[in-house]
Parts: sequence; C-alpha cells; structure tokens
Amino acid sequence: MVNKPAGLVCHPTKDGPLSSLIGRVRLHLGDTEGRLVNRLDRETSGIVLIAKGAVVAAELGRLVSGVGSGVAHKSYWAIVEGHVPATEWLIDAPLGKDANSPVAIKDCVRADGAVAQTRVCLIRTFVRDEAPFSLVDVSPLTGRKHQIRIHLAHAGYPIVGDKLYGADEQRYLRLVEGRLAAEDRRALRMTFHALHARALAFEWRSQSWRFAADAGEEFLAFSAPLHS
Repeated sequence: MVNKPAGLVCHPTKDGPLSSLIGRVRLHLGDTEGRLVNRLDRETSGIVLIAKGAVVAAELGRLVSGVGSGVAHKSYWAIVEGHVPATEWLIDAPLGKDANSPVAIKDCVRADGAVAQTRVCLIRTFVRDEAPFSLVDVSPLTGRKHQIRIHLAHAGYPIVGDKLYGADEQRYLRLVEGRLAAEDRRALRMTFHALHARALAFEWRSQSWRFAADAGEEFLAFSAPLHS
C-alpha cells in the first residue's frame, strides 16, 4: 500500500517515470511487473494498493472493485462546502455522461444512468472565513467514475477545491489549458480538491486486511476547526 499524494497521476505519462505513481513503483521494485490494484484521480490523495504481479493484481482488483463474491469497504474523507446533516445519510442517484458539458470526461446525475450509492457521515462542522464547511466520512457503495464528487455536489455540498464539479466547470478547462487565474485559486481555497482515500478493508485468502492513510498537510490544516 502507498499513500498517493494529491497532484500525482496514477498512469504513465510522457514526462518520465517519476511523473506517475506506477512509474515510481516500478523504479522502486527494479522491474516492470509492479501493478496498481486500484486507481485514484490525479487530485485525490490516499490509499493505492500495489501488487508485484499480474495474477495478484487481477485477483485483488476484482475484489476491491466489487466484482465477484468479495466485498471491500472503502472510506474517504472529504471537506465540503456547507454544514451537512448530523445523521448518517445515503445519496442514491444514478450517474451517466453529462451531455450538456463542454468537458468530455464530466458525468452527472441522470435518470437513465447507472445505479450509484454513496453513504455520508459527518465528522465535524466548522467555519472558516465566515463560511460553513464540513469534514465528512464517505463510503461509496458502488464504483462509478467521479461518484463521490458528483454525489456530494448534487446533494448541495461540493468538495472544496473541485474544479470540475464545483461552482464553475470552466475552471477545469482553464486548469488544463494553463490559464487558471489567481482569482480562481482564491475561490477554490485549496491547491487540489479535498478528497482523500482514508481506509480500505476486505477479506482475502482467509485473512482480514485493513489499510489506513493520513491526509496531507494542506487537507488537515484546512479542516482544523476555527469555530464549532
């Protein structure tokens, strides 16, 4: 298990092995057999499982993705805008392609989409710069693309720093084009979106496995409550 930092892509890039998580893994192992069992978005930090061979990677990948008889429990931490309900609640909203967005990779809640469910539990609320925020523990019960980010935004609690599913999707386009302005960065409040893969637990080969990873300094500093 590695604790991937926000800002590092999982897949290989044209900028050399140090520019991606899998490149760094294979440099560390000294061969090309290192495999990522699960993957996170570039700006999402946290747990990524590593396998040394294809057979184990495939076996764990099916388990962690929910395919087959095994069940994995995933827990994420997110900092969201607004004060969420104090009781645990479920977001049950199907997801599919956002045909109205200029961003090709963007999905949205739509009636004809794939089933998607996310459980949300409040850790604490706080106020920063006179604005309300919440630190939440989020468990995706399905594994759709961008599921947590879309569901929280759909519920009215977008993740802090989310350039695609936040207040202005044009910020994502400005980011990829290298045009993100100082005004954008101030509005986003954080360098990367505040989503962290905190814990992963599952049963595998007659043994219980649990992994946990601490969030980064910027995430922890922002979520430290100034006011209750």
